[in-house]
Amino acid sequence: MTSATAADYAWIRTPSLFAFAMDVGYAVTLVRGVTPGDVLTRAAAEARRVCAGGDELTAAYWDFSEDGGLYDSALVGAFTLPGEGGDWTLVLQLGGDMAMTPRLWAELSAGTRVVAHTGNGGKPMHFFHWYEDGELRTSFEGHLHRDGATPDALNADLADLGLDPDGDPAPGLDVKAAVMALVERLTGVRLTEGTLAAADYQVGEIPDEPVEAWDSVTVDLTDAYGARTFAQTRIDPL
Repeated sequence: MTSATAADYAWIRTPSLFAFAMDVGYAVTLVRGVTPGDVLTRAAAEARRVCAGGDELTAAYWDFSEDGGLYDSALVGAFTLPGEGGDWTLVLQLGGDMAMTPRLWAELSAGTRVVAHTGNGGKPMHFFHWYEDGELRTSFEGHLHRDGATPDALNADLADLGLDPDGDPAPGLDVKAAVMALVERLTGVRLTEGTLAAADYQVGEIPDEPVEAWDSVTVDLTDAYGARTFAQTRIDPL
């Protein structure tokens, strides 16, 4: 495991592809030992083309957006990076909504490791996920509210990075940069501004995961006096 720190990722606040990704919303997924082509195939992505560098990927995103693609799918670019235990595929999703999902991360982690972090653009929602062989080990939005089979497994690293597992972040800490350093500690992959700018991205279009339809709504409430209200209403399709 590397000793990456938030300072190693201070570059994310300078004009770069990643700064653009944070503006429009993004998901970064790292998969160990699976090629970019295989990752895109497993994600049911429709292959589009190869983008030579971050500028071409950004242009492809704008074209995709203007064509209305973001309404039901997302654009991703994948390439290979060295890391702990061999090569890793990095998948960068720009914009979109439901393409890279917990279900997909769990499937991609079968027999290997997947680490992902996301941000949804203008809204302050940022998630971290670590999967091992199909199992969610640790995930969080705010680092104080951790979930997964081993929610506290990364506490020592969180503390070392300035994210007190039981308290506030260190004063002045860039939490996003700290989370990216945590990702490096789990993968051995050092991500840089230059890497994102120069990579050759295998680009694919991933359809959004269907939203599960509701056929009923259940209300189950207990008031301050212990009285319970339970009701279930069926929703008839239009």
